[in-house]
Amino acid sequence: MLRPRIIVCLDVEDGRVVKGTKFKGLRDVGDPVELAHRYEGEGADEIVFLDISASHEGRGTLLDTVRRTAEVLFVPLTVGGGVRGVEDMDSLLRAGADKVSVNSGAVRDPEVLTHGADRFGSQCVVISIDAAREGGQWYHYTHGGRRRTDLEAVSWARECVERGAGEVLLTSIDRDGVRTGYDLELTRAVADAVTVPVIASGGAGGANHLRDGLTLGGAQAVLLAGILHDGLTTVGELKRALIDWGVPVRPVSPPESDRSFVVEE
Repeated sequence: MLRPRIIVCLDVEDGRVVKGTKFKGLRDVGDPVELAHRYEGEGADEIVFLDISASHEGRGTLLDTVRRTAEVLFVPLTVGGGVRGVEDMDSLLRAGADKVSVNSGAVRDPEVLTHGADRFGSQCVVISIDAAREGGQWYHYTHGGRRRTDLEAVSWARECVERGAGEVLLTSIDRDGVRTGYDLELTRAVADAVTVPVIASGGAGGANHLRDGLTLGGAQAVLLAGILHDGLTTVGELKRALIDWGVPVRPVSPPESDRSFVVEE
């Protein structure tokens, strides 16, 4: 059985890593190449690079930034933003990505998932779902959370996997940046609906939230950003806390820090 993964997300706008709350109030937090290299050194199992304004601006992903980021990494790199077809996927994979994340492009043409899986393998195709709750359901948003669709998130995830997606990157817009924990109900609903790994995203505030996403939420991986960007903890500290709780994540060796990180139960 594969070990649970700890994934660091780099939301990129105009070539810089940014972070906000509920997809708004973005602030500059650094250079993507430097941050990717740092987080890999801390023990990140994967890096996700999302060009969050590409679809909104109607352009492709910043390939040069992707290329420079990929050059410093040994762990897998997933890249998304502005992916409209297999040609865009091909360009990103040639630039150094290991996997390609699709959001708006799949809503426009769901066959992009099938074509991508047929050409590159389903393990390369990640469906990115940005979901916000309305009543008892969650609806999928595109263009960096700017446009609501009529797609119910759980059924959309199921359809995307049936069409060829090999992984689901599931972000709760309601929890993004607020650090109160992942939306476990949403994560569990999607994890129970699909047969591929689900990455929980949106809301990580401490190691206990990562633990809950992997255990109670049923995710196979957890994604985080803000608490790392703000220097509140490191990947290594989070992993050591998870290992102490019996969560079988890959250990960090040698330890990159002796600092402790205390979380509330």
